[in-house]
Amino acid sequence: MEHGLKRTLGVSDAVVVGLGAMVGAGIFAALAPAARAAGGALLAALALAAVVAYCNAHSSARLAARYPSSGGTYVYGRERLGPFWGHLAGWAFVIGKTASCAAMALTVGAYVLPGQEHAVAVAAVVALTAASYGGVQKSARLARLIVAAVLAVLAAVVVGCLGSGEADAGRLGGADWAPWGVLQGAGLLFFAFAGYARITTLGEEVRDPERTIPRAVPLALGIALLVYAAVAVATLSVLGAEGLARSAAPLADAVRAAGLPGLVPVVRVGAALAALGSLLALVLGVSRTVLAMARDGHFPRALAAVHPRRQVPHHAELAVGAVVAVLAATADLRGAIGFSSFGVLVYYAIANASAWTLGSVLKGRAVAAVGLSGCVVLACALPLASAVTGAAVLAAGALAYGIRARLRSGI
Repeated sequence: MEHGLKRTLGVSDAVVVGLGAMVGAGIFAALAPAARAAGGALLAALALAAVVAYCNAHSSARLAARYPSSGGTYVYGRERLGPFWGHLAGWAFVIGKTASCAAMALTVGAYVLPGQEHAVAVAAVVALTAASYGGVQKSARLARLIVAAVLAVLAAVVVGCLGSGEADAGRLGGADWAPWGVLQGAGLLFFAFAGYARITTLGEEVRDPERTIPRAVPLALGIALLVYAAVAVATLSVLGAEGLARSAAPLADAVRAAGLPGLVPVVRVGAALAALGSLLALVLGVSRTVLAMARDGHFPRALAAVHPRRQVPHHAELAVGAVVAVLAATADLRGAIGFSSFGVLVYYAIANASAWTLGSVLKGRAVAAVGLSGCVVLACALPLASAVTGAAVLAAGALAYGIRARLRSGI
């Protein structure tokens, strides 16, 4: 007998899960490379990333209300565009977000114990996989605590920087920027916005999903945008675009430059907690997509099992945790983030294409068209190595689908 997942999450729980994925390590790590790319137009790059993220969120929320089951864009692509596109979306999400899980785990290690990043990363994966295995409601409660702590740290950074004598509004802009750099900066910053997908992939565990998901997704995205904008303004005001671009730990360097060295350890702890929150939300989302794909035979059927008592996809969670642990022990942080960004943008491109087919409502189609175009442009603007590697892995997924289809047809 195949057990279903239990609907336990309300609006606030879903918002917290999304915030746990968004207000995570991205804001601690993405500002510096984005500033290197966008220069004095960093805030413009943030605004562009937010526009694309809003379009993706709007399309995802419309689709999740129509198809409130686990799997996110894997389900939407399959139902609206056909099995191949659903498979490609699921493949992009699972592979890309598994790499993102490893990146978050390595971020924990880098802040907690520099020099032993891989060992700490593996321990973090094991601990949070166990938390996820305990049930989605327990995971949501843990995410709530992490989000509250991280928001408190970010608030301290913003208040400390803007309230210091070192803050200068003249550092917020600059003439050193180029259109392509703004696009690349937006693509890098988009990595920090992508967590709202976790809300839609948990659609089978949300109460009244037709109302809850469309409310939770834009609310989580709006809160994240306000937080990111405040942090970007605060760090720019004391470091400037050039100083921010050179920084390996921008928020820590910002509070130090603001004359608040006592906040540096707090920022380090906040970064570790943020990465843990992102990792927890990612494990939840990836395992639910694996569950949906296993139900349809794209992955081994054993991964579709749901625990009869805890009502979680326990086989999928353990499998995802094991793969992430291996990657965390061996992978390079920068490479993992670049590949993940490409996969996520492809995933949302398929979501927007799926939303386009929902009907002739002008706003819905316009938003889907802007989101689809934005995803394609930002994916192409990413560093060449990330784009080429991502395209190669997507091609491998398409080839696997073709081989499986031929075997099933007996050709």
